[in-house]
Amino acid sequence: MNYFLGQLSLCDLLISTNVVPNSMHVILQNGSYISYRGCVLQLFFFGASAVVECSLLTIMSYDRYLAICNPLHYTVILNFTLPYYLAFWSWASGCFCSFIIHISLLQLNFCNNNVVDHFFCDLAPLIELSCSDPKVVQTEVSIASIVFVLFQIFFIILSYICILRSILQISSSTGKQKAFSTCSAHLTVVSIYYGTLIILCMSPGEYYVDFNKVLSFLNTVLTPLFNPIIYSLRSTEIRRAITKLLMKVYAIEQLQTRQGSFKRHLRTTNCFH
Repeated sequence: MNYFLGQLSLCDLLISTNVVPNSMHVILQNGSYISYRGCVLQLFFFGASAVVECSLLTIMSYDRYLAICNPLHYTVILNFTLPYYLAFWSWASGCFCSFIIHISLLQLNFCNNNVVDHFFCDLAPLIELSCSDPKVVQTEVSIASIVFVLFQIFFIILSYICILRSILQISSSTGKQKAFSTCSAHLTVVSIYYGTLIILCMSPGEYYVDFNKVLSFLNTVLTPLFNPIIYSLRSTEIRRAITKLLMKVYAIEQLQTRQGSFKRHLRTTNCFH
C-alpha cells in the first residue's frame, strides 16, 4: 500500500506542477499567453496523469480487498514483482491513452478565436475553438472514459461491496472498526475524486464557465493537496508526530509568554525603585 501511495503522490505532483503555476499566473494577471505547443503539451500531461490516478485508485481498492477479504494470501498474491507491474501498467496506459487522443487533436484546425476560456488548457474549451469536425476526438474521449472511468468505478464499487460483506461478518465491534479504518482513507479519496469527475462529465455545457471551472479546480488543485493529508491522518505514527510537534510549539509559546511577562515585571519593579 505504501508503494502505491508513493506512486499516487508522484501522480499528484505531476498534476500540480503541470497546472498550478500557469493557473496562478492566469488568475493573478487576469489572463495569460501560451503557445499552441505549450497548450497541447500541458493537456497531454494532464490527461495522462488523470488516467494514471484513476488506475492507481483502482489498484489500491484491489489492495484493500485482498487485505480485508483474503488476508492470509495477501503477501502471496501481492508478491515482490506484482506491485511494480501494476504501477507500470498504470503509467503506460495513461501515457498511451493521452498520446492517442492528442494525435487526433493535432489533426484539428484552429482559427479565428484563440481565447481558451479556462485557467488551463483543458480538452473541452480547446475543442470549442476548433474549426474542424471534432467527432473523432470526442469518440476517442468517450471510449477512454468508458474503459478508464466507468469500468474502474464498477471495479471499485464491486471491491467495496465485498469488503463491506467481510466487515459485517466480523463478530467483534473492535474488529469491524479496525477493518473499516484500513480502507476509510482510500474510500474518502475515491469519493472526492470520482464524485467531482462524474459531475464534471455530466454537467451541461452552458454552465461550464460558472460550475465546471470550480470542479476542475477541485480536481487539479485541491484533490492533490487533500490526498497526502487524508492518508497521513490515518497513520498512527504521523498523528503522534503531529501531536508532539503541536505540543512543542505550544510549550515554546508558553515559555515566550512567561519570559515576556517576567521582563515586564522587572521593568515595573525598576521603575518603582
